Amino acid sequence: MKARSSTLRRAMLAALVLVLTGQACTLSLFDGFSNPGGGATVTPGAAAPSPTPQAVAQTTFVATIPEPLLPGETLAIALLDEVTGLSLNATYYPMTARDTLTYTAALPLPYNSVVKYRYVRRGAAQIAEDTTLGGVIRYRMVSVVGPAEVQDIVADWGDRSYARPTGSVIGQVFNADTGSPLPNMLVSAGGVQYITDSVGRFELSGLPMGTHNLIVYSMDGFYQVFQQGAAVGNGTVTQVDLRVKPSRLVNITFMVSIPKDTVPGVPVRIAGNLLQLGNTFADLQGGLSTNTDRMPTMSLQADGRYSLTLSMPVGTHVQYKYTLGDGFWNAEHKTDGQWVLHDLIIPPQDLVIQDTVETWTAGTSSPILFEVSVPAVTPPGDIVYIQFNPYGWTEPVPMWPLGNNRWAYKLYSPLNMLGSFGYRYCRNAQCGSADDTETSAPAAIGRQAITSLTGQDIQDVVGAWKWYENPEPVTLVGANITPRASGFVAGIEIQPTYRPSFSYYAPQALTNIQALGSNQVVFTPSWSYSSVSPLSFAPVTGQDPLWIDTAIMISQARALGLNVAIFPTPHFVGSTDTASPSTNFWVNAPRDAQWWQTWFNRYRAFAINYADLATQTGSQTLILGGDWITPALPAGKLPDGTPSNTPADAEAQWKSIIAEVRTHFSGKIYWALPYTKATIEAPLEFLKDTDGIYLLWSASLSTNPSSTKTDYANEAGRLLDNEVAPLVMLLNKPLILAVAYPSAAGAETGCLADGKGGCLDLSLLSRPNADITSVSLSLQTQADIYEAMLTAVNARSWITGFVSRGYYLPAALQDKSTSIHSKPAADILWYWFPRMLGTVR
Repeated sequence: MKARSSTLRRAMLAALVLVLTGQACTLSLFDGFSNPGGGATVTPGAAAPSPTPQAVAQTTFVATIPEPLLPGETLAIALLDEVTGLSLNATYYPMTARDTLTYTAALPLPYNSVVKYRYVRRGAAQIAEDTTLGGVIRYRMVSVVGPAEVQDIVADWGDRSYARPTGSVIGQVFNADTGSPLPNMLVSAGGVQYITDSVGRFELSGLPMGTHNLIVYSMDGFYQVFQQGAAVGNGTVTQVDLRVKPSRLVNITFMVSIPKDTVPGVPVRIAGNLLQLGNTFADLQGGLSTNTDRMPTMSLQADGRYSLTLSMPVGTHVQYKYTLGDGFWNAEHKTDGQWVLHDLIIPPQDLVIQDTVETWTAGTSSPILFEVSVPAVTPPGDIVYIQFNPYGWTEPVPMWPLGNNRWAYKLYSPLNMLGSFGYRYCRNAQCGSADDTETSAPAAIGRQAITSLTGQDIQDVVGAWKWYENPEPVTLVGANITPRASGFVAGIEIQPTYRPSFSYYAPQALTNIQALGSNQVVFTPSWSYSSVSPLSFAPVTGQDPLWIDTAIMISQARALGLNVAIFPTPHFVGSTDTASPSTNFWVNAPRDAQWWQTWFNRYRAFAINYADLATQTGSQTLILGGDWITPALPAGKLPDGTPSNTPADAEAQWKSIIAEVRTHFSGKIYWALPYTKATIEAPLEFLKDTDGIYLLWSASLSTNPSSTKTDYANEAGRLLDNEVAPLVMLLNKPLILAVAYPSAAGAETGCLADGKGGCLDLSLLSRPNADITSVSLSLQTQADIYEAMLTAVNARSWITGFVSRGYYLPAALQDKSTSIHSKPAADILWYWFPRMLGTVR
């Protein structure tokens, strides 16, 4: 465990340094700008070569395809650029047929590089390969250590599927020096990818029968690349244990001279192919993979150059570019319009790199200056972003602050690709959630701009922010609040939806949570159910936080003096607009004996993963269970009330999971139990093995529209006394009340109509989901319910905690969701929490 903690500290130190450098970009720019200039017109092409040519190795790719190509079709191998965008700067090489199913291409590739690629069928349309399970192949990888032949099997095409023999490769990844398992490693074979969990486990399923190139890749480069062949048989499981060596760190100093027409003082960043250079290893909006907020920001030197020193792992292949935006927007170009992508193999000694940005522009179109004035009610810590829509919305980029609620951004490139395009403004990178009201519609194409040979200065005004039009505090009413016993939890639970941009705003959100008087924050990291049969439950980049992302946020919370609970929560892919995200999953699952055993095995791994994270980050509490898990409990039922066919040993399965989790985590284990009369009256035997109940509460407090806060409090007290208190006495366990009520008219009923005769799943009201117009906003209703619930809790000393669920981390929104972030309900908590904890009398 000591070695594993050391590994986590090492990764967190590097990541925290980058968090700090990334956040050091708030600056003031002078009020005037020079008139935008122009450039030359050249269609963007392949990445420019490095100034010093690298030694290359002849690499022969041999691809076997599932059926002969049609007349007029050709096969190509696409070398991909993840820094610019996988589909935005690919280089295509035609392949030569050996026979009707086998094609080859010999390419000179740099020694010690890691090349990302995939196969493409070209004809009337360009079709990329996919997996036998219909999943997208982001890319395959090969580590170039010398001349070699790479054998690949194309399983499927995006427009065709084939029945063929398949198998799996499963195993664990370990630190070769310490023997410790390694989480957060990217394992790939046949284009199938998996992020290892806390015990280093991975599973690559649906691989075509044959030999595949198996590669282990450290997304931050802290471990050397491992590569070997893996034979896959029909219906068989190939099991392997892989050991990778840690890399030594050296200091790399990047020094760059930028064009003289660059707006003075603007932040210059480095975008690259590693986590610490902004790569999310995910498919973000518009086909991008890098995120501006996760990139390091360079420092302006006295001589006008920019500088940044990073600790980088020896031997790592780094691809990078300088940018005033991200890897696509406002990135450096050659004077002939080509994209620039620098290649570097980190040497075994410290190094100073001297670079020059030739130009930010591409083509003859002149840069466009966007200036915007935003409402005075914009929260002081917020950053205004601009999002562009050239062919679909891409990732937002931060604007430059001018002061007095004015922001600017000068768009240099790639204007030669645009013509006319849309754009919009938003807060804290949450375009689609925290938008300018003028462009907030779900199908919004944005404000319109068009490129020009002459400079443009577009001046806009944001009249109001969606969901933050006119924020007003609630009128607080004094109450006689009894300080609770030591150990009382006054907490905030973070909404489980995640995007890579969220992490940047965690420090601001956690500070706000602390300011409410909270003493605990509940993080809800996720894995995704991406397939029900065969069952696939694993981290998915871009929608589930990486191990290091959650670890950093926990570290930030603890630095503020907050206790931490981890509540692992799954994400369900392909949910409907009105149904519970988990409903379709359970209804469509086979739920036979074999499927259930696989399900319990996957949940066990899920729980252990976060038990290990809790241990390594010093978190105090781990919360298992949840409302979604009801069909998997003993005598479980589906959402419609029919039996879910849980196995006879379900009780034993849960007892075993809890017992194994305790071998990984010595803190408190709570069980998240949804409040329903059925769950309260028929408590589960295995709950006795936990340390407490985390009661998920959205109970009906009234069906009478004229009811008052007093009525709500009385009904809450009745339910707590008559239905919950007996459970507490039976189990003799502490109980934390975890409350979720939306800011919506009718929230007090505990059931907002879904239009189909049922109740709306409250998570569907959360951003970034589209607004549900059948539900009416009512901030006061949520505030009244919170005051009533706290009044009820105040009179019941046997309740050991109160947690508000669904906090939206990246931005203050007064929307219909259960989040209390900057809503009147937050003011209620600000008054009550310190008095309940005895810090204010």
